[in-house]
Amino acid sequence: MIRDAYHIDEHTPWQEMTPGGEIYQPGTSRAVHTGEWRSDVPVWDPARCKQCLLCAPFCPDSSIPVTDGRRGEFDLDHCKGCGICWKVCPFQAIRMEQEVR
Repeated sequence: MIRDAYHIDEHTPWQEMTPGGEIYQPGTSRAVHTGEWRSDVPVWDPARCKQCLLCAPFCPDSSIPVTDGRRGEFDLDHCKGCGICWKVCPFQAIRMEQEVR
Protein backbone atom coordinates (compact mmCIF):
# COMPACT_ATOMS: atom_id res chain seq x y z
CA MET A 1 0.00 0.00 0.00
CA ILE A 2 1.14 3.57 -0.61
CA ARG A 3 2.73 5.15 2.46
CA ASP A 4 2.00 8.78 1.50
CA ALA A 5 1.72 11.14 -1.47
CA TYR A 6 5.50 11.63 -1.61
CA HIS A 7 6.01 8.07 -2.86
CA ILE A 8 3.59 8.17 -5.82
CA ASP A 9 5.12 8.80 -9.22
CA GLU A 10 4.64 7.80 -12.84
CA HIS A 11 6.10 4.36 -12.09
CA THR A 12 3.57 3.49 -9.36
CA PRO A 13 1.65 0.34 -10.40
CA TRP A 14 -2.10 0.83 -10.74
CA GLN A 15 -2.65 -1.78 -8.02
CA GLU A 16 -1.09 0.62 -5.50
CA MET A 17 -3.22 3.61 -6.50
CA THR A 18 -6.08 4.79 -4.30
CA PRO A 19 -9.65 3.90 -5.37
CA GLY A 20 -10.74 6.34 -8.05
CA GLY A 21 -7.36 8.07 -7.89
CA GLU A 22 -8.51 10.01 -4.83
CA ILE A 23 -5.92 12.14 -3.09
CA TYR A 24 -5.94 11.93 0.69
CA GLN A 25 -3.10 14.34 1.47
CA PRO A 26 -2.40 17.95 0.49
CA GLY A 27 -0.30 18.61 -2.60
CA THR A 28 3.41 19.21 -2.33
CA SER A 29 6.13 20.35 -4.67
CA ARG A 30 8.69 18.23 -2.82
CA ALA A 31 7.72 15.25 -4.94
CA VAL A 32 7.81 17.11 -8.28
CA HIS A 33 10.70 19.06 -9.79
CA THR A 34 8.58 21.79 -11.35
CA GLY A 35 11.64 23.77 -12.40
CA GLU A 36 11.83 21.56 -15.48
CA TRP A 37 9.04 23.72 -16.99
CA ARG A 38 11.23 26.81 -17.05
CA SER A 39 12.60 28.44 -20.23
CA ASP A 40 14.39 31.37 -18.53
CA VAL A 41 16.60 30.90 -15.49
CA PRO A 42 17.48 33.49 -12.84
CA VAL A 43 21.17 34.10 -12.23
CA TRP A 44 22.17 35.63 -8.90
CA ASP A 45 25.23 37.90 -8.57
CA PRO A 46 26.30 37.75 -4.89
CA ALA A 47 28.73 40.64 -5.43
CA ARG A 48 25.86 43.01 -6.30
CA CYS A 49 23.43 41.60 -3.74
CA LYS A 50 22.97 43.73 -0.59
CA GLN A 51 20.98 40.99 1.20
CA CYS A 52 17.88 43.20 1.42
CA LEU A 53 15.81 40.02 0.93
CA LEU A 54 13.13 41.81 -1.12
CA CYS A 55 13.25 39.00 -3.67
CA ALA A 56 12.44 36.13 -1.30
CA PRO A 57 8.86 37.00 -0.27
CA PHE A 58 7.91 37.82 -3.86
CA CYS A 59 8.97 34.42 -5.21
CA PRO A 60 5.74 32.45 -5.81
CA ASP A 61 7.65 29.14 -5.68
CA SER A 62 9.70 29.79 -2.52
CA SER A 63 12.79 29.16 -4.63
CA ILE A 64 14.99 31.67 -2.82
CA PRO A 65 16.23 30.09 0.39
CA VAL A 66 16.94 32.37 3.35
CA THR A 67 19.07 31.08 6.22
CA ASP A 68 20.14 33.19 9.20
CA GLY A 69 18.89 36.37 7.48
CA ARG A 70 20.89 35.79 4.28
CA ARG A 71 19.68 34.54 0.94
CA GLY A 72 21.35 31.65 -0.87
CA GLU A 73 21.47 30.29 -4.41
CA PHE A 74 18.19 29.65 -6.21
CA ASP A 75 16.39 26.36 -5.73
CA LEU A 76 16.25 25.56 -9.45
CA ASP A 77 14.38 22.31 -8.83
CA HIS A 78 11.26 24.41 -8.21
CA CYS A 79 11.90 27.81 -9.85
CA LYS A 80 9.60 28.35 -12.85
CA GLY A 81 11.61 31.29 -14.25
CA CYS A 82 8.82 33.86 -13.90
CA GLY A 83 11.29 36.74 -13.36
CA ILE A 84 9.48 38.38 -10.44
CA CYS A 85 12.68 38.28 -8.36
CA TRP A 86 14.56 40.01 -11.17
CA LYS A 87 11.88 42.69 -11.41
CA VAL A 88 11.85 43.53 -7.68
CA CYS A 89 15.63 43.50 -7.08
CA PRO A 90 16.69 47.16 -6.59
CA PHE A 91 20.40 46.33 -6.96
CA GLN A 92 20.26 44.41 -10.27
CA ALA A 93 21.77 41.40 -8.51
CA ILE A 94 19.49 39.06 -10.46
CA ARG A 95 19.34 38.69 -14.21
CA MET A 96 17.29 36.35 -16.36
CA GLU A 97 18.97 34.23 -19.02
CA GLN A 98 17.57 31.75 -21.47
CA GLU A 99 18.15 28.30 -20.09
CA VAL A 100 20.16 25.93 -22.24
CA ARG A 101 19.51 22.23 -21.58
